[in-house]
Amino acid sequence: MNIENFRGIRSADFLFDGHTLLVAKSNAGKSTICEALELVLGPDRLNRTPAIDEFDFYNAQYLTPAEVEGAPPVLTQLRVEVVLIEPGDEVLLKCGGHIEYWHTVEKRLLGQGEAAINHAPHAVPCLRMETRGMYDIEEDEFVARTYFSHSPDEEEGELKAVPRPIKRLFGFLYLRAMRTGSRALSLERGSLLDVILRAKGIRTSLWEKSIQRLRALDLEEDAAEITPVLRDIEERLSRYIPMGATGHATKLHVSELTRDHLRKTMAFFLALTPDQDHVPFAHAGTGTLNTLVLALLTVIAEMRPESVIFAMEEPEIAVPPHTQRRITHYLLEKTSQAFVTSHSPFVIERFEPSNTLILSRDNGVVTARKVSEASGLTDKEFKQYARWGLCECMLGKAAIVLEGLTEFHALPVAARRIEEAGLGFMPLDISGATFFYAYGESNVPKFGKFYKSLGLKTFAFYDLVVKRPQAQKEALATHYDINSEHAHLGFEDLIAHEMPAERLWIFLTALRDGEGAHIGIPFERPEEGAVRTLARNALKSSKGAGWAARLFEECEFNELPASVMDFLYQVFWAMIEKAPGGNRGQQPTGGAGEGR
Repeated sequence: MNIENFRGIRSADFLFDGHTLLVAKSNAGKSTICEALELVLGPDRLNRTPAIDEFDFYNAQYLTPAEVEGAPPVLTQLRVEVVLIEPGDEVLLKCGGHIEYWHTVEKRLLGQGEAAINHAPHAVPCLRMETRGMYDIEEDEFVARTYFSHSPDEEEGELKAVPRPIKRLFGFLYLRAMRTGSRALSLERGSLLDVILRAKGIRTSLWEKSIQRLRALDLEEDAAEITPVLRDIEERLSRYIPMGATGHATKLHVSELTRDHLRKTMAFFLALTPDQDHVPFAHAGTGTLNTLVLALLTVIAEMRPESVIFAMEEPEIAVPPHTQRRITHYLLEKTSQAFVTSHSPFVIERFEPSNTLILSRDNGVVTARKVSEASGLTDKEFKQYARWGLCECMLGKAAIVLEGLTEFHALPVAARRIEEAGLGFMPLDISGATFFYAYGESNVPKFGKFYKSLGLKTFAFYDLVVKRPQAQKEALATHYDINSEHAHLGFEDLIAHEMPAERLWIFLTALRDGEGAHIGIPFERPEEGAVRTLARNALKSSKGAGWAARLFEECEFNELPASVMDFLYQVFWAMIEKAPGGNRGQQPTGGAGEGR
């Protein structure tokens, strides 16, 4: 697929190998790719009025000023080209003159003079099509059409248009996130229910019968109180317009009594529980709405089992995890090819890393790389950690890797304290940095390698190991932009040594009178060394209880551990790319920042 000057993409080239999951941060181009596919493959997309508009062009630039003063502006063309390989017997039969060949090993089109390698199994038939859109100055409108890129029977430079019946053979379906439900089960032209009826060849007499019954419906009979108002209006009209009709000249009807108006007003009702009356489809819960829309699409898909290309945005919206998994399973098992955008680990884990593309965007140029190309993790490890924060980091700009669970609970609290201190730093989650629990010191190097190979900034904070192997030292230094080994053998030791003894005793007293009664904290305060030992032992005894996070929450800002604050300040500074007005925030003086 090649995209030029379409919406937020100035240029992009993609090679999709079977089912594809598109993941990226917001505004990277995921939805634009699905829209571009529909522009070429969707049978009804170009029948909209208008088919395209100003903002379908990159930066809305459909006219480029001429370089020579006085010359007419240059028209900008948006273009999307798609290559379908092995398109099916019916397509091959009806599009035989436009068929080319694709080399499955070299991943490219075969050209003239390459007959020697144009044979099975490495050469397969393909169909290349492109949609072109531009502004028509004379007609003052935007036009778009889809063409066969290979049109040997046309005059040189001319391409033959792809007719709608051919596009229908591709079986392309597109479910937008939160955009289809309001009219999915209406009978408007192009709605999902209308598509199903047309695909099944059903010619209903519904319209004639409904119009006949609605015409005979006398609303005034049930609402006699409005009759005098109607007669008064009628009498006043007759002063200016001659009324020659038999009987009353005015009458109320519930619709305009036309097919098109009935298509818009007719609604699908449903009841989901025994105690619930039927309600309009669009009034159902959001999750129900999205799931029912998917059910309609599966009806369409199963009517053409030999060829279904399905694009779906964020199947996780408003549905629980088990439904997300079922939807994804259906797409992977029942469609020829699926394109899915998602931020959900329950969806992401169902796709193989080799079919998961991470998109990046730079000055309008969108590129993609497979997760399987990122080194550091095996496919098994990727699936194992997908639900445990891996996906969230992948969708951001930076990963803050922590070896222990206590740190994973506590450091985000310290980071939030910095954000709320009025120092001018942007919150880490907004700037794209995510905390990640590595499940042990031995995993820290490989996660750094994985995230680094994906192009993320990488930061590590971990315990001191006195005799750390040299190879591990080198790996940590290589894979982390900020590589922070603090000076203590454990995070609990760090807290016990670096926080004021008075604060630790207040914390211990609260534990003694609450959930830490079993620890054996005395009522009399011991000397400072014993307080620090008690604090360390208490934190170690309940690593998953979040006690360190609570301590960081309750203490004064200047009581937070110096090693933690030093590390986090480095992370905040590293995440600043360019602040407005050159003000990159201000590191505090005194307290937690003093002397560093």
